[in-house]
Amino acid sequence: MPSHIAGLHAFAAVTETEYENALIPIIDDLLKRNSKINFVLVLETDIKNFASGAWCGNIKIGFKYFFKWGRVALVTDQKGAMGYSDLFKYIIPGKFRFFPLDQLDKAIRWVIVK
Repeated sequence: MPSHIAGLHAFAAVTETEYENALIPIIDDLLKRNSKINFVLVLETDIKNFASGAWCGNIKIGFKYFFKWGRVALVTDQKGAMGYSDLFKYIIPGKFRFFPLDQLDKAIRWVIVK
């Protein structure tokens, strides 16, 4: 990934604490180099394995960095994940898009645009 992009790949069970402990350092490091958070989340686990607390952590992180969001791509084939994350489009500044797993390259290219 280019230096102005952060990414996270979830492929097993994910708790809120694990999600926050993984994501916050990535975002803080990214913000040392960039003014905006451009982010790709690849969710390759069943939505049941991505604990509801992780989605709550997602919202908490969204508000913590409220004005810093640039482009965020959620890459998943889990339709339920799209419903949870749809909230971001309406309450957090930035651009959010969903991509199926087979379009990961397209998602990365979309996020790369400055």
